Amino acid sequence: MNVTISIPCRNEEKYIARCLQSIVNSDYPQDKLFVAVCDGMSTDKTRNIIADFENKYPFIKRVDNLMQTAPFALNLGINCREFDIAIILGAHAEIAPDYVSKCVDTFSIDNSIGCVGGILNSVSEDDTTSTIAAAMSSSFGVGNAHFRTGNKVGYVDTVAFGAYKKNVFDKCGYFDEDLTRNQDDEFNYRILKSGFKIYLNPEIKSTYYVRSSFSKLFHQYFQYGYWKVFVNKKHNSITTIRQLVPACFVLFLFMGIIASFFSIYISIVYIAVLFVYLFTALFAALSNILSKRKPFATVWTFLILHISYGLGYIEGLLNFIILNRKPNSRKSKLTR
Repeated sequence: MNVTISIPCRNEEKYIARCLQSIVNSDYPQDKLFVAVCDGMSTDKTRNIIADFENKYPFIKRVDNLMQTAPFALNLGINCREFDIAIILGAHAEIAPDYVSKCVDTFSIDNSIGCVGGILNSVSEDDTTSTIAAAMSSSFGVGNAHFRTGNKVGYVDTVAFGAYKKNVFDKCGYFDEDLTRNQDDEFNYRILKSGFKIYLNPEIKSTYYVRSSFSKLFHQYFQYGYWKVFVNKKHNSITTIRQLVPACFVLFLFMGIIASFFSIYISIVYIAVLFVYLFTALFAALSNILSKRKPFATVWTFLILHISYGLGYIEGLLNFIILNRKPNSRKSKLTR
């Protein structure tokens, strides 16, 4: 089968060579593989690095992404050449040598499978990113995002860096170019609604270099929450129940503080619930082999993940549902 890999990219000189080299090392036949690196007019050395790979490997091609957004880049790369299967990938990711071949093989499990994916291993480069990686691999941090926690095999509601059959795009269209974030989750929601299935195979493995600071992580998850509401409004539906939990948590934090001034009983309940949250977070941190060395830093990261997503979701509700506004251009800025 002919496989196309579409990679959005902008100013990724630190990571793009690792990403492309992992594809070069793939065991899939290179004459059946095409890689479109959709560069958003990078101003660092990214374009030169891509050019070096182009010169060595004819199946790799740089495509200029003048719109400089991820969903536009994904669609641009997918439509570069005829394919049987299209895989989306991030410039911060590396795939295992058998990633492509296992994706192709997994489709044979069931003809109704439209998308397959695997386990995303969050990796770190220093103490801060190691703490972030630990939190993002914990079910307490990211809920039932099985592609991060690795605790399920079979049918799921979404995957990271999915592989899609051609007829999925024929029936469902392409990635929504109105979205800065959540474009893959939104697309996966659409294909499920169209009758296709999404299959998680833990043997399909990739790694991902996480955000390099807590502030970037905060902005990233704030955008996830903000854009999730926009997706909900488009579909007139809540795509997953888990998306509501951080917003409810944030509302509890702020309303609980105010209500505690009026009743000692409310303040006792408020403090008790906070204690349960922090105790559970610490237990989750100590249970994770990645975070045992720095459990309190991991608890702090849990708080960042939950509060930032919740605040973004609440602002999205205010803008898109209550005030009926269009997306704020400031929320379209990527956080690398």
